[in-house]
Amino acid sequence: MRPQDPPQGGPAGAALPALETLKQRACESVELNAARLGALSRAIWSRPELAYEEQQAHDTMTRFFSSGELPGAAWAVQPRYKLGTAFRAEWGTAAPQGPRPLRIAFLCEYDALPGIGHACGHNLIAEVGAAAALGLKAALESLPQPAPVAVQITVLGTPAEEQGGGKIDLINAGAFDGLDVVFMAHPSQENAAYLPDVAEHDVTVKYYGKASHAAAYPWEGVNALDAAVLAYNNLSVLRQQMKPTWRVHGVIRNGGVKPNIIPSYTELEFYLRAPSMKDLSVLTEKVENCFKSAALATGCKVEIKGGENDYYNVLPNKSLQKVYKENGKKLGIEFISEDCILNGLSGNSVPLILVHEFNRLVFQRVPFKISVSSVEREGR
Repeated sequence: MRPQDPPQGGPAGAALPALETLKQRACESVELNAARLGALSRAIWSRPELAYEEQQAHDTMTRFFSSGELPGAAWAVQPRYKLGTAFRAEWGTAAPQGPRPLRIAFLCEYDALPGIGHACGHNLIAEVGAAAALGLKAALESLPQPAPVAVQITVLGTPAEEQGGGKIDLINAGAFDGLDVVFMAHPSQENAAYLPDVAEHDVTVKYYGKASHAAAYPWEGVNALDAAVLAYNNLSVLRQQMKPTWRVHGVIRNGGVKPNIIPSYTELEFYLRAPSMKDLSVLTEKVENCFKSAALATGCKVEIKGGENDYYNVLPNKSLQKVYKENGKKLGIEFISEDCILNGLSGNSVPLILVHEFNRLVFQRVPFKISVSSVEREGR
């Protein structure tokens, strides 16, 4: 898919704005590399790997950017960058004089979900990140050299989005230092310039009781499963007073050993989501009270442990949303209405840019404005 065809010949064709020419070159590059990009996506999809275990996906991505078959100048690739399954690939133009390069990065995710593989489409995130980077590189290479402005393109392979917060690990390790803007896209069932992605907090709850024979001496036991069931039911009762935009969902990961043994240990895992960090703090307090009261009622001890990395809510950028839609419509993309966006609720990182103070771990998320159509091809 390409932008609307430019006028052929004559003054109108000659006067095609330079920016539109660069966009055309980026689209042509994506189409040129479509088969390679599709193979990259399918290779990751066919071998799903969990967070921090994406060895094959890492190797697939680094081979892709190290390949001599890619058009243009070579990428400088750093495998195992900061994390065991992260990578970094870089390419840049050189300017004889002037300020420091503009540093632009694209993110590629590639971890999967337990049991259902790439149901969240992270193989497509890897494909889109690679495609956008190749497109921008081709556009810049088409400029007269030396380029008027130095630009450095970075591709970061960011593992462990589904669990653990790999991007935050990379932020803490300095992987984002010096970057001016970072682009990423997430697949969805509809096209949107912005979705109200929410703040999220993980929590693991462990109840400790006392084992006893459930038939012979049940009164000697302290039932940790009762505490887990009460906690679950407490949350179900809480839902009546929860705001429509709040979400609480979880599972009982350990419910005991045998029916004839009073369970001495149970474990639950829950995700809490809210539109803002302020709301999330309120929701977290209410949920933790549900966990604590279950322990009090059953005589169990409770251990409540939050995840290492919380996810911040989206900070929208109206200007970039507007540019994204304008370019998307030129490619024939139809966007859902703003009413549909505001009435929906997303729980993951849909099209976004991270452009905030990374050392403060604040994610500013908005759509990227380089439209890439390769993921829309039939069959994926």
